[in-house]
Amino acid sequence: MTAPRVGIGHFAGCAAFAACLACSTSAENGGSITVQISGEAAATEGFSFPAGSDVTFEDGWQLRFSHVLVTVADVTLSENPDKAPADQAQTDAAVARAAGPWAVDLALGGNAVAAGGEGSAVPLARIDDENLHGGDAFAPDRRYAFGYRIVVASADAVHVNFAGDGEAEALYTRMLEEGDAVLYAGTATFVGTDCAASDKSYDFGALPRVVPFELGFATPTTYVNCQNAQNQGEPFEGEDYQRGIAVLPNQPALAQITLHLEHPFFSDTVHDAPLYFDQLAARFALGAGRPLVSADLDALDPTGLTDLSGAALPWRDCPHGAVAATPPPGRQRSFGVGHVLVDPAGNPAGVFRNYRDFVAYVQSTQGHLNGGEGLCYVARDYPSPE
Repeated sequence: MTAPRVGIGHFAGCAAFAACLACSTSAENGGSITVQISGEAAATEGFSFPAGSDVTFEDGWQLRFSHVLVTVADVTLSENPDKAPADQAQTDAAVARAAGPWAVDLALGGNAVAAGGEGSAVPLARIDDENLHGGDAFAPDRRYAFGYRIVVASADAVHVNFAGDGEAEALYTRMLEEGDAVLYAGTATFVGTDCAASDKSYDFGALPRVVPFELGFATPTTYVNCQNAQNQGEPFEGEDYQRGIAVLPNQPALAQITLHLEHPFFSDTVHDAPLYFDQLAARFALGAGRPLVSADLDALDPTGLTDLSGAALPWRDCPHGAVAATPPPGRQRSFGVGHVLVDPAGNPAGVFRNYRDFVAYVQSTQGHLNGGEGLCYVARDYPSPE
């Protein structure tokens, strides 16, 4: 059986992986798809406060990443992205695939320009033809559905841009041991001023002002039939952009896997909910000699958040830009869980047992295509509510 032809096959003879897209010039004539990945500017610059970022924590924290590790596999192109206007998950058969897996540190950035000029990107592969369909050329008169998988760390993964980085390699080894698909490492620092709280009697001064974190997410997820901000056609009702990727006749088409790093900090299951960090800081034990990890969130109810002492954690809101400090109603911080029930003894396939499950749920929606809001259908490959 002939191996599928994808751009990654050209990389073996190149001296540096990041430069390998230059090893062959065939893509310059079009008819191919260049695949790259980006965490956008957030990955390399973090989240600033009170200004300087596209997204901002409402409660006065700024955040810097030292590492954002992720493993990608099975970048797939399929026929007929418009098969079912009301069901984005449906497409026809897959015609091309780049299998990977690739392990990438998004915090290190890459040598490619990200889609829309938003930060940098790391090249992964070039798909030259319909390698699952006899090697036929891509058709120039149609769009192909685009999807990919974020998978648990793999010993087989190519370490694309962090080979030899001892700290990143050690974190990736921990991901292998714990079954994580994504890991955030970095430091959050409280810099808010003139903040307002929903309970004025609560002593926010008792919370740490600096929180190192290493948050692993055991959330393998398949992103299916993504919308594409680069498409100019009319999208279906309820969608922001037309689905899929059109192969160009005179230049390689771009397919950028884009991860929006703010998702784990959402305060609601609704997309683009306000971001908060106090509830994480409130679980960090000063003097513990280790960073905050995901297991520290196991004892928390997302609909009634508390600090380490068990006291109810109020809302805190800090002014930023033209936004005044106005905490949400309710004395205790409570995040929106939508249709999902909270049951500590329940089956994680149907409920949130704790705040850690909630964070995993919103984090797993972070995969997009070509920056912006190129939303994909999200198929979680771990026990989780629909």
